[in-house]
Amino acid sequence: MKSQLKQIVLIFISRFKEMSKKTSTEGKILEAAYRLFLGKGYRHTTMDDIAQDLGMSKKTLYKYYPGKLDLLSGSFEVLKTKMTAKVEAILDNRYISFPLKLKSMLTVIATHLAPINPELFEDLRDHAPEIWEELTTYINESAYLRFAKLIEQGAAQGLVNPRLNTSLIVMLYAAAIQSLLDPKFSSQFPEALQKGMKIPPSEIYDQAISIIYNGILTDEARNEFQNA
Repeated sequence: MKSQLKQIVLIFISRFKEMSKKTSTEGKILEAAYRLFLGKGYRHTTMDDIAQDLGMSKKTLYKYYPGKLDLLSGSFEVLKTKMTAKVEAILDNRYISFPLKLKSMLTVIATHLAPINPELFEDLRDHAPEIWEELTTYINESAYLRFAKLIEQGAAQGLVNPRLNTSLIVMLYAAAIQSLLDPKFSSQFPEALQKGMKIPPSEIYDQAISIIYNGILTDEARNEFQNA
């Protein structure tokens, strides 16, 4: 009996190690693929590139993921899981103030979405429409709805102007970010303005947040504007 039990335990341990190794390998593959997608875009990244980056054969890579689209989908699932966990943790934390929650949430959103450069967004829309739709749906239904929930918390605490419409606050932020990162939107403007926008996506997020929530005026000018 003891011998059988020992054998069962050994089999369980062996299978657990195999599963852990498989999970670890899959994680490394997705990390490498996502890094290449961000750097080269979806179209210009090949399975050969990913296998070479990982130092494994393409045959081994295909054992884990049957194609590039599966890698793209898996990469964004990891991204969404990380974002959701961090945003939920911020919302549920009763020990930090509303302004800190607001700053923290916007930082989390920017940190995870800013690296997705406009070219990759365009690649997704044109060459992986299902994943593009899943990602935009997630951002709209998850990130922005949670953001709205936070604004409502601030209003209840008297820290957000109650006259302002919560949906409008969130939509202004969303519209600004989505438009600024969309090459088709920026291409409508004069070339001089387009050249002036050659700044990193992370800077776009930071400045958009600052303009929307702090305004463009200095304290002195803001007082004069309000009293005009």
